[in-house]
Amino acid sequence: MVKPRVLILRTAGTNCDVETQFAFTLAGAAADLVHINRLAAEPALFKLYQIFVLPGGFTYGDYVAAGRVMAVEIERLLGEHLLEFVRCGGLVLGICNGFQILLRSGLVPCGKFMRPGERNITLTANVSQKFEARWVRLQAPGHTICAFVEPGECLELPVAHGEGRILARHAQVLAEMAAKGQIAYRYAAPDGGEPVYPQNPNGSAEHIAGMCDATGRIFGLMPHPERHIFPWQHPRWTREKRPAEGDGLRIFRRAVERARAS
Repeated sequence: MVKPRVLILRTAGTNCDVETQFAFTLAGAAADLVHINRLAAEPALFKLYQIFVLPGGFTYGDYVAAGRVMAVEIERLLGEHLLEFVRCGGLVLGICNGFQILLRSGLVPCGKFMRPGERNITLTANVSQKFEARWVRLQAPGHTICAFVEPGECLELPVAHGEGRILARHAQVLAEMAAKGQIAYRYAAPDGGEPVYPQNPNGSAEHIAGMCDATGRIFGLMPHPERHIFPWQHPRWTREKRPAEGDGLRIFRRAVERARAS
């Protein structure tokens, strides 16, 4: 069986690329780490891959705003090549800093590059005004078009970010996204009630932890699925019965299955 191929983009400040590569390998893909300068010089490389990934980290030190410099670089160096990759059926995954890049470029939720003043959704500093590194519970809506997500599923994954609070210009923006199935995950409370801090670790509107574009193929989330691919990575693995695989591996397996079927 031919393995789907995954391109994991790296640059200065990327630091979750190797873990993401390992997770995709476990999920049955062939994953390569490619520097942005090489891809910019050889954009034909896009044709060799079915999945494009922006992993976590702190690209360019997040000096302007988390992911902002990388978002500008991707549009300038890869713009039309990346959009063509998606038009041809490719999948795009952005994790933590990768999600920040996707959102600040406009690729999520709009599926195209947009100027800051044109976007109706942004990311800003956590309400706690501190870096949040903790485990959270996620709930997928019953209706989602995201190719990486099983509707209604629950996951437990860690977060590690200082800027993860999703805000919309108008409440109607998020309502329309939900109606279209573009909300992929929300932070959830274990008892099913309304999540409060630290269950919602950053104060995101509507408790949103992940979203996709209108095709369902460009997906970004703040938590780190690559950090929970084995059961023993969970903090309660010795105190409760855990599944044979870490919750995060499901996301990578679905991406591989979708790529294999396309």
